[in-house]
Amino acid sequence: MDRLTSMAVFVKSVELGSFAAAADALEISGPMVGKHVRFLEERLGLRLLNRTTRRQSLTGAGQAYYERCRAVLVEAEAADAVASDQQAEPRGRLRVTMPALLGRHCIAPLLFKLARKYPQLELDLSFGDPIANLVEAGYDLAIRTGDLDDQSGLIARRIARQRMVVCGARSYLRAIGKPKAIDDLARHEAIIYRRSGRVRPWLFPREGQSPREVMPTGRLRLDDLDAIADAATRGIGLAWLPYWLVRERLQAGALVPLFEGQPGFLYDCHAVWPRSPQMPPKLRAAVDTLAAALPKLMT
Repeated sequence: MDRLTSMAVFVKSVELGSFAAAADALEISGPMVGKHVRFLEERLGLRLLNRTTRRQSLTGAGQAYYERCRAVLVEAEAADAVASDQQAEPRGRLRVTMPALLGRHCIAPLLFKLARKYPQLELDLSFGDPIANLVEAGYDLAIRTGDLDDQSGLIARRIARQRMVVCGARSYLRAIGKPKAIDDLARHEAIIYRRSGRVRPWLFPREGQSPREVMPTGRLRLDDLDAIADAATRGIGLAWLPYWLVRERLQAGALVPLFEGQPGFLYDCHAVWPRSPQMPPKLRAAVDTLAAALPKLMT
């Protein structure tokens, strides 16, 4: 067996906590993970891991070996990048997790263009709720909106800002009237966004102060922004939505923007990735592409 490969498998099994998790991340079989670790143990004449049916733990020698293996692998990757001119071109598999709606409408189309530009780049995209631990889940990159949680061990870069707008259908505004000020929203039917049992307030920026929060009230509660846009277009009530989601409806007149004299609330959109000594070309290309193109789609 190749010693460097076995070291990489050993490090992955330690970081993910089990042979099975390492096998999934590396796309090899569980028994093959065990063979790599046994190869190292036999070569060294030392036990690196204590394993039971429920858990595994490093031995004292295993802990020291693990730390050195990590350093060796980092240096090996850096050496490969320096030695090969081809590494300047993005290649290999890029695993990205992103919010479903933003991902489908804005992120994925930009990454598809990147994949067409670089034939050696592979995309593995996941659309859904935020992943708690990128390293454990094996992702190279995450796209997140709003406030970020604890980012220890991660790097975050703001790549765009998502502008929110209040809008409604002409039929609704003819029947109920057009609100002139934010205070008037209390007398209007709102289409409410509810996620994980929580109703999100509508936010309006105030200079030098925290945003004003308006809790929407209405008969309709949905957990999908696309469905809220559909409901607003049908004249059921007012909605507070990302501009990029309703841009075409606003341009076509299917929805009418309100409070145009007031700046819309901005949600930051970040690219987040695990900290490492060197940023792989595939990751750098993806982040740079999104940072260059996404603001034009979201504001």
